[in-house]
Amino acid sequence: MANIAIVYYSLKGQTFAPGRQLVNLEKGHTAAAAEFIQKAVGGDLFELETAEAYPEDHMQMIRAAKAEFDKGVRPELKNYPDMSPYDTVFLGFPNWFGTMPMPVMGFLEHCDWTGKRIIPFVTSGGSGFGKSPEDLKKLCPGAQIENGGAFLGHEVENSERQIADWAKQALQ
Repeated sequence: MANIAIVYYSLKGQTFAPGRQLVNLEKGHTAAAAEFIQKAVGGDLFELETAEAYPEDHMQMIRAAKAEFDKGVRPELKNYPDMSPYDTVFLGFPNWFGTMPMPVMGFLEHCDWTGKRIIPFVTSGGSGFGKSPEDLKKLCPGAQIENGGAFLGHEVENSERQIADWAKQALQ
């Protein structure tokens, strides 16, 4: 069995639910999916957290994240997990602006991905991966980027079996 890491970025707090209704999440959708994956396949779980928190107000958070995206800013993380012991990395993130959040891009740029297998998973309101597979290939030279799993954010908490089955299949 390969050494497995599950690395994810997830935003808790205010977010939009179906119908554009604001809800407050104790745990982000991507975090829940990551935990289901770990429970299904084992491995070590790592949460990526920015050193400076995004604004709590969702619309202010979107404006801050969009400004980072537009300027190519990689926010500093609290820590950068060492991926050297791992062969296989499940990498989870929400879809922001058609790709992965800038904190995830910054993390990816800190690691040597040569010889690693990356299995991405994304949570979104229906937009799926966007252009993140192409961005992963650019940011992770030398890695084998697998087809990933896309999950509707608002359905994640009720999708443990689906996510677990996907993760087990992804390892084959």
